[in-house]
Amino acid sequence: MRTLVALLVIALATPALAAEKSAKGDNWSMNATVIEACSCPMFCQCYFNAEPAGHGDMHGDMKGMEHGGSEHYCKFNNAYKVNKGSYNGTKLDGAKFWMYGDLGGDFSQGKMDWVVVTFDKSLSQAQRDGITAIAGKLFPVSWNSMKTAEGDIDWVLGKEESYATLDGGKTAEVRLSSATLNKNTKSSPIVIQNLKYWGAPRNDGFVMMPNIVEAVRTGDNPFEYKGSNGFLLTLDISSKDFASPSAPSKGSD
Repeated sequence: MRTLVALLVIALATPALAAEKSAKGDNWSMNATVIEACSCPMFCQCYFNAEPAGHGDMHGDMKGMEHGGSEHYCKFNNAYKVNKGSYNGTKLDGAKFWMYGDLGGDFSQGKMDWVVVTFDKSLSQAQRDGITAIAGKLFPVSWNSMKTAEGDIDWVLGKEESYATLDGGKTAEVRLSSATLNKNTKSSPIVIQNLKYWGAPRNDGFVMMPNIVEAVRTGDNPFEYKGSNGFLLTLDISSKDFASPSAPSKGSD
């Protein structure tokens, strides 16, 4: 079965905008860490399939009998912090942005359900434009619905617990903890290696850390899950990764 990564990646912009912002000649790079969680069980099967995990509800088997199976969706919170990056001379170091939404039940055709992309209020317009352009390469598919917003993002990385809040948790929240994991070596994290993260050609591994809570508390589609999938990951991507072999990217040696 083709992996989800081979089929599609999440878009932060419309294809037209992504194409415009990532035009040939742009010089950019981004190394960022994500605190990520979703409604799927550990580990999120979306990284291996074109369909999320099935979910039941209070009607249990009755719903399954009526519809031929459980409902499939992946409701997620991804909080990013740029460790080091730039876009055409605009520095992105320390920039924070957030994605929450639902991948939908079937993304084999390159279309997902809905997403809200939120920029930290501290970011300049040039930084927001740079992140949007880079995200067009990291996550290029279409959405049934895509909105943008701004908010106050608090982002804290820890060895055993990590969390991020959007507007103090009033808009969204994701908290991860490794306390429930059955580690073979207690002092070492559980890490999945050699698994691609969407369009990023490099990452340091998926550090397993189930969520204590991942929630969206605003808008038309609020949700909250506890004890489902969660992980930390540091990704690396740059314009050189997409340069034509016969035409080196701007700024390359």
